[in-house]
Amino acid sequence: MEKSNKGVQLVGFWVSPFVHRVKWGMKLKGIEFEYIEEDVFNRSPLLSQINPVTGKVPVLVHDGNPLPESSIILEYLDEVWSHAPLLPLDAYQRAQARFWATFADQKVFESAWLSVCSKGEIQEKAVKDAIGHLERMEEQQGGRRFFGGDTIGHVDLMMGFVAYMLPVWEEVAAVTILDASKFPNLAAWKSNFVDHPAIKGDLPFKDEMFTYFQGRREVHLQRI
Repeated sequence: MEKSNKGVQLVGFWVSPFVHRVKWGMKLKGIEFEYIEEDVFNRSPLLSQINPVTGKVPVLVHDGNPLPESSIILEYLDEVWSHAPLLPLDAYQRAQARFWATFADQKVFESAWLSVCSKGEIQEKAVKDAIGHLERMEEQQGGRRFFGGDTIGHVDLMMGFVAYMLPVWEEVAAVTILDASKFPNLAAWKSNFVDHPAIKGDLPFKDEMFTYFQGRREVHLQRI
């Protein structure tokens, strides 16, 4: 018997792509939850209490039990609320989805974010790496509506930042990573993703993201 939605809270930060992954996953599953906004630059006692190891968001609190890390939370959602699964039911396909989700997180995200936080040769290499990683994802996407087929799944959520946040990063850093003419599959996927009812109603405003990430870029460049 599945657990109820009672006692489900999500502690997050408004612009965090990791938090949005979890929000979307819960909305796709129809899980009701209380959202608690956290100032990650001035951590509250609550965040220190529920995630003392890293002090990062998101943190899912279910029946008083805290769980950090977006990818782990998404898998937990599937295990506790098994309806509308985010991961494939087939064991091999599920393993493949985990692989590409990790690739999106550790390769695509990291290189794209480095392009925002750097300049010169380091930035040039980060952009080149990000493009190379997206080439892998373009091939994997294969022209389907979503990575898993007709419905949004685990890999889509892990890649979600590409659909709405990457264009802001490109503008802030004055670089081009996802050229629609070179990535037709991903360009079409972006539109399908952000147009989904569970996604489009809960995206940060572009101008607010631009201001925030412009500030983060300035902070990082000062450290170089």
